[in-house]
Amino acid sequence: MTDSKNTPKGRFIVFEGLDGSGKSTQIDLLCSRLKKDGRNVVKTAEPTSLITGGIIRDALAGNYPRTPEELSALFLADRIAHNVNPKNGIIKLLSEGTDVVCDRYYYSSFAYQGMDCDLDWVIAMNKNCPSVTKPDVCFFIDVPAHVCRERVDKRGGFKEIFEREENTLDRIRDKYSEVFGKLDGEYIVRISAEGSPQQIAESIYNSLPSVSR
Repeated sequence: MTDSKNTPKGRFIVFEGLDGSGKSTQIDLLCSRLKKDGRNVVKTAEPTSLITGGIIRDALAGNYPRTPEELSALFLADRIAHNVNPKNGIIKLLSEGTDVVCDRYYYSSFAYQGMDCDLDWVIAMNKNCPSVTKPDVCFFIDVPAHVCRERVDKRGGFKEIFEREENTLDRIRDKYSEVFGKLDGEYIVRISAEGSPQQIAESIYNSLPSVSR
């Protein structure tokens, strides 16, 4: 049995960015690099694959419209379940020394739902929830909205509700900037997307916090 008192705590690493910013590529590159370093790593995402995540994806697809307040509450419920799941929840994994790399977290709720409802309320209910773990670092992949729009259009296929309106990505990018200005005590690193994927990955790796004990 592992002695949790002597096990270095894992790092909780979050990636944020507009749709089409290249988050998935950078998440994969970082996970590979950490595994080469001998770290245990779990890649995860929000919304989750849990029941609450399925309800959210149904709403994002436009199949069952929800108000911004409903979506905010659903995301929080999904986030709590993501943290406390006794089998593979964030809290359990971190306590076992596993690095958790998450594609979107509460910053997305602040930016996306905060566009159309009370941003301070969305922030407060997440930050004041004892079951919602604070990330060790958030990497925001900063890509101009028009570039993300071109990428989303180019990949084709089905678009979620936040990908359909021409000016939505511009609004979301502006909202992220507002959000980051409100979050004291958070380690947020804006990563310029200029350069090759490998150069961007190196910048991310060099900005990682050390493993805490």
